[in-house]
Amino acid sequence: MSRIHLFEFEDQQWLPEFIRNYMTDFLQFLSNKTAMYKGIVPIIEKGLKESRTNQIIDLASGGGGGLIWLNTELRQHNHDLKILLTDYFPNIPAFEHTQKQADNFDFVKTSVDARNVPENLKGLRTQFLSFHHFKPKDAQQILQNAIDTNSSIAIFEGQERSFQSIMAMIFSPFSVLVTAPFIRPFHIGRIIFTYLIPIVPVLILWDGVVSSLRTYSVEEMNALVSNLNNKENFNWEIGRVKSGPTKILYLLGTRK
Repeated sequence: MSRIHLFEFEDQQWLPEFIRNYMTDFLQFLSNKTAMYKGIVPIIEKGLKESRTNQIIDLASGGGGGLIWLNTELRQHNHDLKILLTDYFPNIPAFEHTQKQADNFDFVKTSVDARNVPENLKGLRTQFLSFHHFKPKDAQQILQNAIDTNSSIAIFEGQERSFQSIMAMIFSPFSVLVTAPFIRPFHIGRIIFTYLIPIVPVLILWDGVVSSLRTYSVEEMNALVSNLNNKENFNWEIGRVKSGPTKILYLLGTRK
């Protein structure tokens, strides 16, 4: 199946901010409750160790809450771990909620472009469930920027471009309906736009299917790396790892 870069509502600047936030809040809630990142803990620990850093610079964080469970796991072996949340459309209320869950979270209030990260943000760059939002030219720019600033990077995708993944996305609106009352911070608007005016479930369905169609394969990630300048200055690891009921695609690039 060829990669198809259809539009996602979450990427559109005209989408009301509160609707985008309801969508990212849902994704972060699922990430924590299903412990979907369990299989990638060793990969992140390897990235931190080889980068000789105790700080994660999370790009395209969405609601940021998906890192709460992962943070608890990582701190078992890295007590001084710090996580900085950033996004092109920062979800400040969600960031503040995440920050209250652990004393090692912080966030950037202003917009941060993953293709051109400010050089003062030092640490292991991460992206969770967001790399597929970028077209090949922009995806390559994200990786090139990491090389140019001598910053290690770890990318993770929880879906694949496959029939099974697309079918799983088709059932996502039901998950939205079940989980909406339990997502924090609580907003009455989330209830309204989930049940009375079901915009959020419909947009989650569309964006979920499109996410699968947009996701880069292992071979395509390797192709992106092959076209980078000074790629030989980094060690590259690209593959799929079993994590809970699913498999996660990952890319780890660490400076030599």
